[in-house]
Amino acid sequence: MISVEHLSKYYGNFLAVDNISFEIEEGHVYGFLGPNGAGKSTTMNIMTGCLSATSGHVRIDGFDIFEDPDKAKRQIGYLPEHPPLYMNDTPMEYLRFVGEAKGLHREELDRQIEEVVQKTGIYGVRNRRISNLSKGYRQRVGIAQALLGNPKVIILDEPTVGLDPLQIIEIRDLIKELGQSHTVIFSSHILSEVQAICDQILMISKGKLVAFDTPANLEKKLLAPNETRLTTDAAPDELRHILAKVPSISQLTVEENSGKWTVAHISTDRSDIYELSRAIYLAFAASDKVILEMTLKKGTLEDVFIELTESSTAQKPAGQKEA
Repeated sequence: MISVEHLSKYYGNFLAVDNISFEIEEGHVYGFLGPNGAGKSTTMNIMTGCLSATSGHVRIDGFDIFEDPDKAKRQIGYLPEHPPLYMNDTPMEYLRFVGEAKGLHREELDRQIEEVVQKTGIYGVRNRRISNLSKGYRQRVGIAQALLGNPKVIILDEPTVGLDPLQIIEIRDLIKELGQSHTVIFSSHILSEVQAICDQILMISKGKLVAFDTPANLEKKLLAPNETRLTTDAAPDELRHILAKVPSISQLTVEENSGKWTVAHISTDRSDIYELSRAIYLAFAASDKVILEMTLKKGTLEDVFIELTESSTAQKPAGQKEA
């Protein structure tokens, strides 16, 4: 559906997008995740044809955005970070203007306006001035204009910025719904938002694509669980004796605790931490001491994000296949 090849963008001597390549498939929700200033908006502006690239290619459904912009742009509905709304218009007036600009006329224009008004939940405010609408409704009007023309791809740049918690939930639900009939790409710097909505995540840092995979795979591949937190009635010396014969323990750290329970952190180099947990359980079963609590520390998407965006040694995006 979308092919981005060796895309770079300089602003003077500043490299905003650094040789990015990726493929977007049809029928999924993709999240562009990265800190502020990472290059997300610049990449989206290039993909939509709103900004030129220094080098590289972007193809939308086979059409080059630079060489065949009219056909490529017909496949895209775009909501910039700051929606280009006419505040003195009503949503109906604004959508009619946008629809005509996209080449829609008469019955087809009326049909599509009615459809997007219903889909985005703005029917009840369709005849109010946009200036009198809340920001949540303004975002919905912006998404509605992006849907006109029935594009295959919907690109949303920071669609929930500045919204209150209830509005954020509503826009997230709308994006999920759109993902059932469109390919949706949206940018965010909010980890929970991307994790809640997206099938695939593209992480960008300092203009580079540092990861491209599902949320689950990113957590699994980059930060597999390797630490167990154990609470027991065994004294520290007794604990060390019980665990002495358990294989693959790379580090055992006991918390300083004046109480009657011992809390320990057990690290392992074993890929399957559940096998280690089983071995610990069997070791205690053979003693007269008990496990009061045992929990696994697992890598989260936040851990992955911090690891990748702060690392200066990433060579190839995690999870990306060889070309």
